[in-house]
Amino acid sequence: MTAESSKTLKKTSSMDLPIMMTYKVFNDPIHGTVPLHPLLVRMIDTPQFQRLRYMKQLGGCYFVYPGASHNRFEHSIGVAHLAGELVKALQTRQTNLDITDKDVLCVQIAGLCHDLGHGPFSHQFETFIHLTRPGWKHEEASLEMFDHMVESNDLEEIMKEHGLKRRDVTFIKEMIEGRSPEGSTFEGRPDKLFLYEIVANKRNGIDVDKFDYLARDAHHLGINASFDHLRFIHFARVCKVDGIQQICTRDKEVDNLYDLFHLRYLLHRRAYQHKVNKIIESMILEAFEEADQHIQIEGSGGKKFKLSTAIEDMEAYTKLNDDVFGQILHSPNPQLAKAKKILKRIVSRQHSRFLGETKPTKAMITEMKSVDGVEALKLRRKKELVEACQDAGLTTIEDDFDVHIIKMDYGMKDKDPIMKMGFYSKSDPETAVTLTEDQASMFKPTCFSEQLIRVYWKKIDETTQKIDKTGLRKVQKCVSQLL
Repeated sequence: MTAESSKTLKKTSSMDLPIMMTYKVFNDPIHGTVPLHPLLVRMIDTPQFQRLRYMKQLGGCYFVYPGASHNRFEHSIGVAHLAGELVKALQTRQTNLDITDKDVLCVQIAGLCHDLGHGPFSHQFETFIHLTRPGWKHEEASLEMFDHMVESNDLEEIMKEHGLKRRDVTFIKEMIEGRSPEGSTFEGRPDKLFLYEIVANKRNGIDVDKFDYLARDAHHLGINASFDHLRFIHFARVCKVDGIQQICTRDKEVDNLYDLFHLRYLLHRRAYQHKVNKIIESMILEAFEEADQHIQIEGSGGKKFKLSTAIEDMEAYTKLNDDVFGQILHSPNPQLAKAKKILKRIVSRQHSRFLGETKPTKAMITEMKSVDGVEALKLRRKKELVEACQDAGLTTIEDDFDVHIIKMDYGMKDKDPIMKMGFYSKSDPETAVTLTEDQASMFKPTCFSEQLIRVYWKKIDETTQKIDKTGLRKVQKCVSQLL
């Protein structure tokens, strides 16, 4: 994505200082012509944001889908664009909301910077950090990286030139953090809480981040996308629902929103949770664990950091992206031999082989509500697999198998997110209500979550150092009867 042209505009609205601004125009494969405010362009041209060029949006999916080569960089620009389109639509449509141009700019910046904190292979890196820091989220690093970007590139004065003050920066960071409307305090725009639903909507998950990544991922994966985000923006209005101002849509848009969440489920089923993608992601995680102690990343003051501790220093974290895969794969360091061997298996397609999957029973689902329960279920399943193989005259051990628990839903576990959305009618656009079960379509889903237990064969032939295909063929028949 490159800037192709520009236009100069004189801005004399609610900003503190009227200034001449040059909007650069980007050409995006999803949204077409995307004009961006010069402050956003200034942020894009920082090392902290440019880092996103080198992180695949879908991580390990690129090893399964050749088209999934898009990065966090263009996704973030797309989110900034859609955030601006939605907030400007509300600004024009409902002047009584008192949405200022400064509000618009803050929302766009939040959309642009919401993914600054992602690490190599995105969500897989988050899982890696959880091994030492349970509960850590990339949004925490996004806030720290945003501060580092502003400070290290002298953006504070430039932001002031565009009228942004400390309260506005607080507002931007609150949107990046993605606070839930229930039980949270807001300092940036406490009188305009509906603005917090644009970039990261914690009420029902309907936000421009999802609009962009679903459209972008479907495009690059070659999967048809039925949800129309432009229709949502066209019909979006702020109405009071149970006394709280929320972003709502027309009552006739119910089916379009179900298409949104069905597309999300479809992409999880066919790509994000693809059986090969998940095993590749687990191998990358294993390689990161092996390499952690032997990779040194220089941070502020010359201090060295490991893979797992780079998040403690934003100067070090800025240098960490998907390139770490190649660094390990081609490293002559003998201490990285184990990690290197794992990654070699990925690029040579010598990964674990899928044996089959099954849906868990109700008792299993209850057991899996805790981390300990999940691990206990995996161990028990491995023992059952070994016993089944022994009954068939095959010699296997528990380490020959890998068991994955896959969870897919509409974003709110077993709940229907559409029931958290406000809908208004053509005859009364100022009043919105949430749907009841009776009012929802008879054709809507009745189940909003699904879990699968997958089994893989990972035994390596001692002679060839490749997956034991002879054993695989024998075990497949045996396992299929058990599953």
